[in-house]
Amino acid sequence: MSIGNSPQQEMMNEINVTPLVDVMLVLLVVFIITAPLLVTQSLKITLPKTAPVNSINKPPHAHLMVDAQGRIELDNHALDDAELAVALKQRVTDPHFQVQVEADKAVPYGRVAELMAIAQHAGVGRLSFMTMAGR
Repeated sequence: MSIGNSPQQEMMNEINVTPLVDVMLVLLVVFIITAPLLVTQSLKITLPKTAPVNSINKPPHAHLMVDAQGRIELDNHALDDAELAVALKQRVTDPHFQVQVEADKAVPYGRVAELMAIAQHAGVGRLSFMTMAGR
């Protein structure tokens, strides 16, 4: 018997995927076993408590409040949407200007999205949302 290409043998046109499947299954099992270990292995530390530090150079900001009915106040002045757009355009001259949004949890998300769009069209580049601490 010779190991050569005889005219009666044809070339094999199929790839044997069995070893590939075996390797992939072994890798899958390894990742399934190690993934939970990566999440739970963290250092348990207690952070020191410090007093809050007041920044000397606070960026200018506007405080936008939205009540449960969707009414808005900018720095304790009641406004409608058009007046809000004008007021924000006047104050956005500083590139560090930001708007802090404090919305009631009963306000529909659509209303908050409308206010975000008004701020964006007015040129506000920084927008932050105020929340209460706790669970």
